[in-house]
Amino acid sequence: MSSIIAYCGLTCHTCPIYLATRENDKTKQISIRIEIARLCKDQYGMEYEPEDINDCDGCRTEGGRLFSGCKDCQIRKCAMQRGYENCAWCDEYVCEKLEKFFVMDPSAKIRLDKIRNGFL
Repeated sequence: MSSIIAYCGLTCHTCPIYLATRENDKTKQISIRIEIARLCKDQYGMEYEPEDINDCDGCRTEGGRLFSGCKDCQIRKCAMQRGYENCAWCDEYVCEKLEKFFVMDPSAKIRLDKIRNGFL
């Protein structure tokens, strides 16, 4: 599976929400969504119940399913308005929005830095 890099530097193909969307076993899917709700709270401070975790085809999808947290993402909105594939290409990289996000997920910064420097 090719890597889908989100605007913020997350990788969609390893995202539990993306993986739950593709899970055919409903019991496993429910279990994954329970874990996602916990992760959202612990890692990102976002309050979700398992039933709030909807299907997602990745934040760069056009017309596909999109996680509610991605719909409201200010990083996503900014990158889309500017027409960037991801934030690594932005003239204002690293902006305040990304700095705050990178505190919660430093691996996203590493990924975007690699893209910006031509290594991904």
